[in-house]
Amino acid sequence: MSKQQNTLMGWIDDRLPVTQTYEKHMSKYYAPKNFNFWYFFGVISMLMLVNQILTGVWLTMNFTPSAEAAFASVEYIMRDVEWGWLIRYMHSTGATFFFVAVYLHMMRALLYGSYQKPRELIWIFGMLIYLLLMAEAFMGYVLPWGQMSYWGAQVIISLFGAIPVIGEDLTTWIRGDFLISGATLNRFFALHVIALPLVIVALVVLHLLALHEVGSNNPDGVDIKKHLDENGKPLDGVPFHPYYTVHDMVGIVVFLMVFCSVMFFFPEGNGFMLEYPNFEPANGLKTPEHIAPVWYFGAFYTILRAVPDKLLGVIAMGAAIAILFVLPWLDKSPVRSWRYKGMFSKILLPTFAIVFLILTWLGTQPASGHFLGLFSNGTVAVWATIFYFAFFLTMPIWTRIEKTKPVPERVTGGH
Repeated sequence: MSKQQNTLMGWIDDRLPVTQTYEKHMSKYYAPKNFNFWYFFGVISMLMLVNQILTGVWLTMNFTPSAEAAFASVEYIMRDVEWGWLIRYMHSTGATFFFVAVYLHMMRALLYGSYQKPRELIWIFGMLIYLLLMAEAFMGYVLPWGQMSYWGAQVIISLFGAIPVIGEDLTTWIRGDFLISGATLNRFFALHVIALPLVIVALVVLHLLALHEVGSNNPDGVDIKKHLDENGKPLDGVPFHPYYTVHDMVGIVVFLMVFCSVMFFFPEGNGFMLEYPNFEPANGLKTPEHIAPVWYFGAFYTILRAVPDKLLGVIAMGAAIAILFVLPWLDKSPVRSWRYKGMFSKILLPTFAIVFLILTWLGTQPASGHFLGLFSNGTVAVWATIFYFAFFLTMPIWTRIEKTKPVPERVTGGH
């Protein structure tokens, strides 16, 4: 049997490099031996991508992308399709946990300088994935055709109208009509189900290929390829399989336990994952009391609202995303890892994370409220927005002048 298997595998390898690809990216791909829990979130993000694609395929089997039937078809999935409620909640909860994993994955890159040379292209591919995920999530957000779906689409699409000269024509072109209608829903369905997932999967493949070409970063920011044994293998590395395939299973199991707990007991997330107005059919004559995006758009929506002028607000929101793309060229630090950076990094990076969480929270709240009962939401939003941009724009200065610690030659804290 073993000989037959080897013969069959040899026949396949002569025509398709399966074994060679497996060895290059798994069994003979050496990863640093000091990965910590921050490194779980890359593979968890991939797991959530697979979850979204598979559950999305099942949902489309019973979903009708028309203004007249979309809301009813979601109710049909929830009430009459066998296990339909579970698939729908796996998809809606999966969207939230996908963004949780992606944000933590990005935070790890900030902590350990995973965007610095020679990994700039990895970061750019990652940011393109993040940008398309937001577009994908927004279009999926419209499909249930509830009140928040309709009015959320109305608010976001109307932003394009602020663009001089072409704004109104562009808005009509995106909607496919002179107002939000079934034409809008239908084109968003096509983009959400077919076009964007294909591009996202392609970018994920490029992201991984770029990563495996230059090698994984680690908590020390040390290049493990500098120290090789007599066989040319990194002394501070271990084969990704079986070491990290087994290691990652621990993180996946814990993550899925949390995911399932939320999915089964808190699928609406108190209105943060499935908004209560979205349980009402879309009605163009009835505006919800408070129109707010899902939490993962919150930070950028806050930046939009923090600027009084509509056009400048749209520019600020776009700039908040665009500035992330040039992060590798803003960080002038001679060291990669937060562990060996100076005082400015130790203070400003955690502060940035807190400010981003505040921006995210404010995006889900009415603009007229008071943050923690102290200052108006609008005032806090303005100062948080200023800090957000100041963090990046001043980065070339404070990363260059801060005093860094010596970086070890070999990785520390390996297992």
